[in-house]
Amino acid sequence: MTTQTHRTDWWRRSQAAVDHSPRGRASATRPSTPASSVPFWALMVFILIMFLAPQSFVPALASVRIALIAAILAIATHLLDRLTRGQPFTILPRELRIALGLAAWALLLIPMSLWPGGSVYFLLSIYLKILAVFWLLINVIATPARIVRVAWMLTLIAYPLALTAVQHFVTGDFIQADIEVERIVGYDGPFVKNPNDLALVLNLILPVTVALLLAERRVLARAVLTASVILAVLGVVVTFSRTGFLTLATIFVAYLLKLRHRRERWLVGLALVFVLLALPFLPTRYLGRVDTITSIDSDSTGSAQARWRDMVAAATYILWHPFVGAGAGMDILALNEVRGEKWLAVHNIYLEYAVDLGIPGLAMFLLLLVGSLKCAGFVQRRTASVPAFRQLFYLGEGLQISLVAFAVAANFSPGGYNLPFYLFAGLAIALKNLYADEASRARVHTA
Repeated sequence: MTTQTHRTDWWRRSQAAVDHSPRGRASATRPSTPASSVPFWALMVFILIMFLAPQSFVPALASVRIALIAAILAIATHLLDRLTRGQPFTILPRELRIALGLAAWALLLIPMSLWPGGSVYFLLSIYLKILAVFWLLINVIATPARIVRVAWMLTLIAYPLALTAVQHFVTGDFIQADIEVERIVGYDGPFVKNPNDLALVLNLILPVTVALLLAERRVLARAVLTASVILAVLGVVVTFSRTGFLTLATIFVAYLLKLRHRRERWLVGLALVFVLLALPFLPTRYLGRVDTITSIDSDSTGSAQARWRDMVAAATYILWHPFVGAGAGMDILALNEVRGEKWLAVHNIYLEYAVDLGIPGLAMFLLLLVGSLKCAGFVQRRTASVPAFRQLFYLGEGLQISLVAFAVAANFSPGGYNLPFYLFAGLAIALKNLYADEASRARVHTA
């Protein structure tokens, strides 16, 4: 009797903040009857296609546009499912409203863009599609089972990405063979073709895989997850990405801080031993390339110096145009105006948003990033002492670390409008919403 009372009290205390928050009210609008699984599985197929690009191996699929078909199917079936059950088409957590505000601001700035037609094309062909996926993630990942399936899918996606990176390194499949530091060709997918992008995606997936590993008890599943972790680390290393190294180090330090007072802290020691044993086997010149992070002038390829020049040019443009930027997707044209025609994007996502959409656009993006981090942290705090929610706790922790890693990588990477950020941010927001639903149901059952 005492235990039952304790549990009931816990649910009442833990749900007080959720039920009176905007997200708590939003989650209350979710259907009481099971939603259709078709939108979820169509979204899963879309994500799989976007990362693994099966059309690269089966050219006939390119003309079919399988990614577009999967996205349309996911959106249409979601809307139809909500309509037939008399439910609102969407929930509206704060983070989704911020994202919609960011999109509205980008549309509003089109007439003032350096190239209005280019901004329209960029928004229609890239950014609004990514926001549609972001919206779907928040709405259709409504149960713990679904978010676990997404986590497993990302873990399995890391296998071919990492194996391809290692294979390209071993076989000498490099972008250029006449520069001092040879870089591997990435995976033939829209968000992982560049080795830096490939390293970023592997790094973002890594904490999610670790989360599954910490929660998993089955021996075979743990073996699959452990192998994915090792391969992901190897994949990041062979890209020779300096940003990849910094992001990987951020993930390691984050877990060191998270696990230092928990029973899983031995895993950090094991990882450290693995790193020390692997040092003698690091690729030639890898440490020299990493050293250029702190010594820009020592980069013989000129890459570090060029990126610093572009950051200075971006900051200069922002000072000239602090409120109204160059227009969505127009940062390259803006930089050409400042430092001459190099036709290169600034390798800093924060500067990219500020150049394109001004300080207001950057502010909204930062609010979205911080909001998604808070969503993951909220779930982690609320589930820390609840054994029934053990898996959600680890996923909240993993997604929080993925987003922290992204926040670090964003200082040295372009592509702020691309899928990787919006995928992991959407998962964090969905996790909080589904936790609110699960907690509400448990509170009712124990009342």
